[in-house]
Amino acid sequence: MRLGHTIALTVLSLLTIGVVMVTSARMEVAPVGELASTVPGITAESIILSRQTAYMGLALAAMTVGAFLPIRRFADRAVNDRALEHDRWAGIWSIIGIGLALLALCGMAYLPMIGKEVNGSHRWLRLPIGGPGGLSVQPSEIAKWVMIPVVAWYVTVRARVMGDFFKGLFPILAMVGIVAGFIILEDLGTGALIAGVAAILLLAGGGRIWQLALLVPLGLAGLSGAILVSDYRRKRILAFLDPFEDSQGIGYHIVQSLITISEGRGWGRGLGGGLNKFGYLPEDWTDFLFPVICEELGISGAAVVIVLFAVLVIAGMLIAWRESNPLLRLWSLGIVATIGGQAVFNLMVVTALAPTKGIALPLLSSGGTGWILTAFSLGVLIAIDRTAERAPGPIGDPHAGPLATA
Repeated sequence: MRLGHTIALTVLSLLTIGVVMVTSARMEVAPVGELASTVPGITAESIILSRQTAYMGLALAAMTVGAFLPIRRFADRAVNDRALEHDRWAGIWSIIGIGLALLALCGMAYLPMIGKEVNGSHRWLRLPIGGPGGLSVQPSEIAKWVMIPVVAWYVTVRARVMGDFFKGLFPILAMVGIVAGFIILEDLGTGALIAGVAAILLLAGGGRIWQLALLVPLGLAGLSGAILVSDYRRKRILAFLDPFEDSQGIGYHIVQSLITISEGRGWGRGLGGGLNKFGYLPEDWTDFLFPVICEELGISGAAVVIVLFAVLVIAGMLIAWRESNPLLRLWSLGIVATIGGQAVFNLMVVTALAPTKGIALPLLSSGGTGWILTAFSLGVLIAIDRTAERAPGPIGDPHAGPLATA
């Protein structure tokens, strides 16, 4: 079985688990005086008719579209454009334009008629489709996935000067820093993930470690500033350091997450049998879905989820390792790093190994934009594997791509 088939089956498995567990997490307690039978439970009808099932269908369709893209034709045209060969500014004007477009897209979340504010955060756009309330789209999700091929393309086009800080590294670092910094204003986790994945691609594409290392203090200063100027972010750091000092206040979220996980004991309470989702654990169907999985499905359910993500990352890394096209190899690496990094960070947050931050578990936590864009990107990874030659270049071959000598 090809690696692309493995990825497709893994995505299908994660989406299926996501639909079922989000439906379970959204169960409600019957109002006083009403029969328990009036409460929507876990039934075939409740799952099939749920919005998440519709999102799953759209995600699978997006993955299929991505899997059958003429990806190599696109990569060849993007890199072998004759106009770029003798242009000393090759790639720079393009990333400036793309950066401005992404800033404009993310900035639309602040507009009164289009933007949607939730819990004081401006992270969503409201589209007048999809029934009551419309369909919500998260611009930062779009920016997160667009940034991967953009950085990969820039690094490939300017490979000859990537060792030169001002000619190679600085322009793309400036663009990534501005876009990620703007996103960090409302979404620290996604902004940090974008910056981290971009740094990985720059290093893999020929950027020098010492040049990036010189910018680490600046990045840490910016991150510290984003935390210090925000009252709720400071409280999250304090809650992470000692959640039980104020277990009913700033530490409530972390404490309830740990309690929910521990209530699963070994075998779990059974699908739909969780109790902490009934008003105790906040954000239980979004960022904190994994504790619900632990409570209801026990160790085995949690292990299945972790193994599926491990399979996804390993298969993706093998595709990247075997790929000989520099652009596609970096694109593959970026997709894998984004999904793997997001999953690890979410699991660390819900297990109190990292400060609480709103970042979803890919393909599981409730969400439309995230599922569709993640599935499409994994479809691109499948397309790269589907169209790859089976004989990869040897390690150290200068024609085998930027990662060959990494």
